Amino acid sequence: MALVKTTKFIQNKGEKHKVGVCIVMMTIKQRTIENENLLLCEGACKSADCKGRDSSEPDCALRTDFQRDRDRIIHCEAFRRLKHKTQVFLLPESDHHRTRLTHTLEVAQIARTIARALRLNEDLTEAIALGHDLGHTPFGHDGEMALNQSLLDDGVNDGFEHSRQSVRVVEVIERLNLTVEVRDGILNHSSGTVADTLEGNVVRLSDKIAYINHDIEDAVDSKVITNADLPEYAVRVLGNSKSKRIDSLINSVVKSSDGSSKGVIRYDDETQRAHDELREFMFKQVYKNSRINTEKEKAAHVVKYLYGYYKDNLLQMEKPYQDLVEQYGERRAVCDYISGMTDNFAIDRFVELCVPKAWKR
Repeated sequence: MALVKTTKFIQNKGEKHKVGVCIVMMTIKQRTIENENLLLCEGACKSADCKGRDSSEPDCALRTDFQRDRDRIIHCEAFRRLKHKTQVFLLPESDHHRTRLTHTLEVAQIARTIARALRLNEDLTEAIALGHDLGHTPFGHDGEMALNQSLLDDGVNDGFEHSRQSVRVVEVIERLNLTVEVRDGILNHSSGTVADTLEGNVVRLSDKIAYINHDIEDAVDSKVITNADLPEYAVRVLGNSKSKRIDSLINSVVKSSDGSSKGVIRYDDETQRAHDELREFMFKQVYKNSRINTEKEKAAHVVKYLYGYYKDNLLQMEKPYQDLVEQYGERRAVCDYISGMTDNFAIDRFVELCVPKAWKR
């Protein structure tokens, strides 16, 4: 508990008279909320204004609701599995290539820096950032596209999308009972969507800042591109190193964004153009590079095969996923199971099902 002194006044014909000082017992959570009211900007999502959870819970004297959400995400199984899921390079031999987990941590770091500079709610921002990729498939976006195509071919019109699956992870599979604001930010972190909070939109830009720049570093390390290949305009505006580019992008967001109640999170026009050129370059030269795509086609085949196999063999899935079949249907339950797999687990299941074993006497 924290002790807070408050002074009482009485009003008498326009004059204030101090009548005494009282001591108010305030929890650490309440003190945090008071600090937010004093320090955060007008457009920030303050803990006191949280829209709550689907299921009510006993209050916590130490942490705000957004702090509790952050902690739940860090301790959940889906978060731990991110360390064995592909970012861009499948099953990299180098210890220094990014995984989905290291990407998530970099997004959280960038998002917190921006939120702090704009006087937004850092705890909400961090919770969204840590949870934004919980529903990602094995083998990165190639696994995502393969699972989406499998569903579409099977007559499931809404297909599969990792942002929606990330929300499904926290709502249905792990039942974290997160706040409305955190789930909204997770759902709307991808391009073409807008979150209801400025904090959620900070994460959306931070995701792009992180993946473009760390993917450049990984691609150079893998000799897919060189630094000299990068677009001249983007290098001139943003800088010629990862740290300079990230610094330029963050500073542009901080200087150009508006923290009012109707605020926006954005780059200035020059930085936006440089960012877009760099992103377009990465899609052409890295994400669709033939050297990488050969293995990605194999990964997509693994995902599609597993989808077909488990759809026909539901009892071969682990028990928690079998339990989802009755309520959500076999196709969605199979997607839940496969999207939760790590790269190595998916490959192991494929090998076990498709590669003959030597006969033993």
